[in-house]
Amino acid sequence: MDIDTGSNAWILISAALVLLMTPGLALFYGGLTRAKSVVNMMMKCLAALGIVTISWTLLGASLAEGDGGMFFGDLSSGFGLRGVMDLSADDAGVSDGAMSSFAMMFAIITVALIAGAVADRMKFSAWILFTIVWSILVYYPVAYWVWGDGFLAEWGVLDFAGGAAVHVNAGAAALALAVVVGRRIGWREKNGNFAPHNLPMVLLGTGLLWFGWFGFNAGSAFASNAIAGLAMLNTQVATAAAILAWLAVDRMRGVKPSIIGACSGVIAGLVAITPAAGYVSPLGAIGVGAVAGAICPLAVGLKEKLGYDDSLDVVGLHMVAGFWGSIAVGLFAVKETEAGVNGLFYGGGASLLGLQTAGTAIVAVYSFGVALLIGLALKFTVGIRVSKEEELAGIDSAEHGETSYVFPEDLVRDKGVSTLADSTESSDDSSSKEPAQV
Repeated sequence: MDIDTGSNAWILISAALVLLMTPGLALFYGGLTRAKSVVNMMMKCLAALGIVTISWTLLGASLAEGDGGMFFGDLSSGFGLRGVMDLSADDAGVSDGAMSSFAMMFAIITVALIAGAVADRMKFSAWILFTIVWSILVYYPVAYWVWGDGFLAEWGVLDFAGGAAVHVNAGAAALALAVVVGRRIGWREKNGNFAPHNLPMVLLGTGLLWFGWFGFNAGSAFASNAIAGLAMLNTQVATAAAILAWLAVDRMRGVKPSIIGACSGVIAGLVAITPAAGYVSPLGAIGVGAVAGAICPLAVGLKEKLGYDDSLDVVGLHMVAGFWGSIAVGLFAVKETEAGVNGLFYGGGASLLGLQTAGTAIVAVYSFGVALLIGLALKFTVGIRVSKEEELAGIDSAEHGETSYVFPEDLVRDKGVSTLADSTESSDDSSSKEPAQV
């Protein structure tokens, strides 16, 4: 088939938008961490970008997209992306190279999402190994189950752009990894200050993620068509509803409206609408986003009660919102869309709802279990966590030999000149080398 240049161009643009989400995530996560952990968090995102790109090229595309059985594609058929050298187009008029590039960016951001759960304390070398093994054993097979010829697709499970395959998948793995790595020093006892250190960085990262998400969702129509337009519109509508719902819940709990709350609402809405973007109406998108914005702040609070230290709320945002969005397809789907079937709220019965729930639960259990095994293997072999001294001093210096900020007193000391702080005993927080926490 000849290439449809309009659709092909849209997929290429969407792939670039999804790639932008990974540095956007680095900024978002970086701003949420303490000042002494920013470099490590950004490096974990960049490392995922490099590793997954190569593993996708060598074997990931074959496992996720190749012809195969129920569980993964045929590795031999597409090793090294040999198939893209056939310059013809698929049934939608899009080239194999454009489609594979788009799918690659999904794999990258999925792995990078997990990093937020283990901020401040996981060895960079252990993260490298985890990224390699988890992407091969979990992400590529799950992507095949959902979007390829796998058993979930055969069952009729719907996942427009990655509620189960991306967000529940990453969130479940993040929970397992957080359990294995353990809590940050002082987290349970509230001895440390773990507040986000840079709110403008958080907002900038949120903006880049939101911008890139239009490619994430609208690009998943795989053509420049009406479904792409609907997916883009629903993405905006659901996200707006989630922001308002999050702030309303905060208000009811006596929490002041905040940048962190609003940005968290953005992420919750974007995640929740991802599996449903091409399957629901704008009114349905309001429902999807509003519920996500209401339940996610409550889910984030569960880590305090359950005692797991998910540093940047990957579980409370991505796993919970992704699970809700996947279930919501069974409630809000309308047959006029790409779903081709009505959900429960539109007279379609509960069969689709049951499929969505079961399929998403399978992904969560599989991802959690394999991530737990990988984490335990790393813990008892190469080690998974930095030492207590390195964690307290700052993982950036210990693991990377650099810091995100240069302080005036450091420049003075480099020149061999004493500062007032060197000669004065003071308990004032302003003498600390770490910027005041927010």
